[in-house]
Amino acid sequence: MWSPGTWMWPAALCCLIVGTLTHTAGGFNVCMSGSSTSCEDCLLIHPSCAWCAQEDFGKGRTLTSRCDFSHNLQRRGCQARYIEKPTSSLSVLQNMPLSSKGSGSTQYDVVQIAPQQISLSLRPGDQTFFDLQVRQVEDYPVDLYYLMDLSLSMKDDLDTIRNLGTKLAHEMGKLTSNFRLGFGSFVDKNMSPFSYTAPKYQENPCNGYKLFPNCVPTFGFRHILSLTDEVDRFNEEVQKQMVSRNRDAPEGGFDAILQAAVCKEEIGWRKEAYHLLVFATDDVPHLALDGRLGGLVEPHDGRCHLSNNSEYSASTRMDYPSLGLLGEKLAENNIFLIFAVTKRLYVIYKNFTALIPGTTVEILDQDSKNVIQLIIAAYNNIRSKVELTVWDHPEDISLSFTATCQDGKPLPGLKKCADLKIGDTVSFNVSVEARSCPPRGADHSFTIKPVGFKDRLEVTVDYQCDCGCSQTAQSNSSICSSIGTYNCGTCLCEPGYLGAHCECQEGEASSMYFSACREAEGKQICSGRGECSCNQCLCYESEFGKIYGSYCECDNFSCARHKGVLCSGHGECHCGECKCHAGYVGDNCNCSTETSSCASDDGQMCSGRGSCVCGRCQCSEPGAFGDTCEKCPTCPDACGTKSRECIECRLFNSGQLADNQTCQRLCKDEIITVEALETDDSSAVMCLYKTENDCIMKFTYSEHASGRSILTALKEPECGSGPDALMVLLAVVGSILLVGVVLLAVWKLVITIHDRREFAHFQSARSRARYEMASNPLYKQPVTTHFVETDFDMYGKSYNGGVH
Repeated sequence: MWSPGTWMWPAALCCLIVGTLTHTAGGFNVCMSGSSTSCEDCLLIHPSCAWCAQEDFGKGRTLTSRCDFSHNLQRRGCQARYIEKPTSSLSVLQNMPLSSKGSGSTQYDVVQIAPQQISLSLRPGDQTFFDLQVRQVEDYPVDLYYLMDLSLSMKDDLDTIRNLGTKLAHEMGKLTSNFRLGFGSFVDKNMSPFSYTAPKYQENPCNGYKLFPNCVPTFGFRHILSLTDEVDRFNEEVQKQMVSRNRDAPEGGFDAILQAAVCKEEIGWRKEAYHLLVFATDDVPHLALDGRLGGLVEPHDGRCHLSNNSEYSASTRMDYPSLGLLGEKLAENNIFLIFAVTKRLYVIYKNFTALIPGTTVEILDQDSKNVIQLIIAAYNNIRSKVELTVWDHPEDISLSFTATCQDGKPLPGLKKCADLKIGDTVSFNVSVEARSCPPRGADHSFTIKPVGFKDRLEVTVDYQCDCGCSQTAQSNSSICSSIGTYNCGTCLCEPGYLGAHCECQEGEASSMYFSACREAEGKQICSGRGECSCNQCLCYESEFGKIYGSYCECDNFSCARHKGVLCSGHGECHCGECKCHAGYVGDNCNCSTETSSCASDDGQMCSGRGSCVCGRCQCSEPGAFGDTCEKCPTCPDACGTKSRECIECRLFNSGQLADNQTCQRLCKDEIITVEALETDDSSAVMCLYKTENDCIMKFTYSEHASGRSILTALKEPECGSGPDALMVLLAVVGSILLVGVVLLAVWKLVITIHDRREFAHFQSARSRARYEMASNPLYKQPVTTHFVETDFDMYGKSYNGGVH
């Protein structure tokens, strides 16, 4: 597999060949367009230009014809041994292999960057490339200094951390076998208006304060415990501490940070260890110039000022340090600063991290209950990324970086990698270009080092600005009519003399010379910007810059400008065209090719919603905005994976981000928890997703007027309760019984109706039988009646028979 350096070399070579052919084919030759009258001037025009030092070369031609592309010079008769064309080169001076483990017998020989020392020989304008590799080794020693605000508002936090040492050592023991812990505290400058200065407050600033009537005198910074592996000592010292009191809200924490950084021997920082400085506070810090409120006009000198009793002795003599000085001293001593602050201060300290390299910010609970988890998360965050910095960068050298991280894809313009695991190796391809030749004797070197590492790459530089033929220059040479110096095939005439061999004096004019001073027939002599003398144009001086060229056709001030600045300050004007420095393109060199400012927190360029143009994101996704197009309430992915994972890791400590310790780094949006979501906000996007437990989690995504993204989520997902087995059994049995009762009732009803119908039929039949007895021939009365004839007398008496 090719490294970035190997594929960049062919790319650069192709560009050079294409550029050369384009110049020649188009009729414009960048080498012959300049005013180079010496070999050194020729080399500065373009890295592809060469100079012919052959004595008899170019007779009858202008002096600038000796400066051309090397193949053109050979075609025109210049022998290869007379061609001067130095090129940039690279030499590796020290390249020890990378280590794999930080502790043990190899602790003092750990190597985390390779190579360690190189030497560059640069020709101005000629880019050269080299690769370097960085590895975060396993089990690397860690020094942690806990710097705590002991103002009165931090009393509950002090109570919480009294046994911090043992617990923290146990947790850090899972990450490194070589851990040391130290402790220091701060309040503020003991002077007005920062503290109470009345006599009654000198020994007890809490005098008269009913809530907490006793506290120790105000102090600036106090170093209490040097770094040690005896964690019990840490607990003992912390338990002895008492809070103090100052007058104004801001604290003197930056004074304390600087002393903890520069007092290396007193604190006990080891060279072969990671240096972590945890800064715990619940308020904002005083900054540089605040000291003038108390009459302190002397700026901080950036030095250690610890007295014999380990207190900051210059607290009432010097101003607070500036952010620039703080960042410089932290980087100089390879210290990672961790801001552990309360939630309301998060944004303020987050802005500080952009100005101080190698710093992170974490949210501290009001009573510091989460301080151990905070430190572990910050440590993992620090170990998960590598960022390069450049020290002592020479002004005349341009550097550009291409990072190749774990996915193997080159990322031009980036000099950092994130989401790394301990033991991962990343590589960077570095392009170096010298823009000019510096004064002789100047020291030219720079250093590349990862933030917070002791390892570094030392780069020494020398410049290919001289021609080899200049070493054989001849003064008062007969070739130059004995009134000039013969150097690299040309004569450098004494003042007042001109010509290829110094044969003419200034002021001599002849019509035979004028034709050689016209660029073309009908054109002005010396382009109207010079005088023709002895077959050569002497260009006028201009208050705007330099006029030059064989016919005075060029100058260094007629190029495109940006905001009134020639070539935007990022290029050189050459004959009406801006020659941009490395890292810039465009007609006026105002377009930066740096892409690091376009990289979002997740490593994507412009969050995948736009393109990086001139170092700034141009958002193409409708509704997307922000420096890296990271904000987009109307985008389809507003309710996407990132928002879901941030909800899971921040609220429930679950999901993928919780596993790889990148939650705090990637999830910067504010998350608010509520009992019930309000849907009356038209600007908020309602989102929901299904959790692993088949519950429904709901949240809204919106943008605050300040530009911050806000996720408003339910405190708990909405989950349906599981079935109760007893209730199910009772329901089934009850249903069966109910169905049985209903069936019995229906059966009884049917039987009753049927019986009643049959009984009705019986009654009806019986009734009909009563009326039909007489006419029934089969029916006989149970009583037989016999009739006997009887005679009655006139008186009605029977005298013959009767009725039986």
